[in-house]
Amino acid sequence: MAFEVRVQTADFDVSSELALLRQHSLQTGAVVNFVGTVRDVNHGQAVASMELEHYPGMTEKAISDIVSQAKQRWQLLAATVIHRVGLLQPGEQIVLVAVSSKHRGEAFQACEFIMDFLKTQAPFWKKEQTEQGAQWVDARESDGEAAKRWQ
Repeated sequence: MAFEVRVQTADFDVSSELALLRQHSLQTGAVVNFVGTVRDVNHGQAVASMELEHYPGMTEKAISDIVSQAKQRWQLLAATVIHRVGLLQPGEQIVLVAVSSKHRGEAFQACEFIMDFLKTQAPFWKKEQTEQGAQWVDARESDGEAAKRWQ
């Protein structure tokens, strides 16, 4: 089984990452992925850019722990989580969560679980640059509610 977590400034190629994920097992019957991108408007304000900060080492460990929890719940064959940090522009990719399993149901659930917990448990800080100046982005209440349903 191959489970990879990367935090990086560089962009990623979704097609290449999914092809690598599929190579881990011929038993793969499903690959599900989620790609998050920078929006150009948030809370009614135009977003010029977003800067993401993290604690190196701690962030990767937190994400690896989330993936481990998913592995315990579902029979996954492989998973890749890539999260970008640094200065990003509207339309740019922020995160890729991709999982493979024998069957689609497990892949869909695991992908959603990982993303829900990334939003609530991984130590990232987001600062948006808007017309009103720079502002830190607070966690959304809906993200916490989404994570609670897995308990």
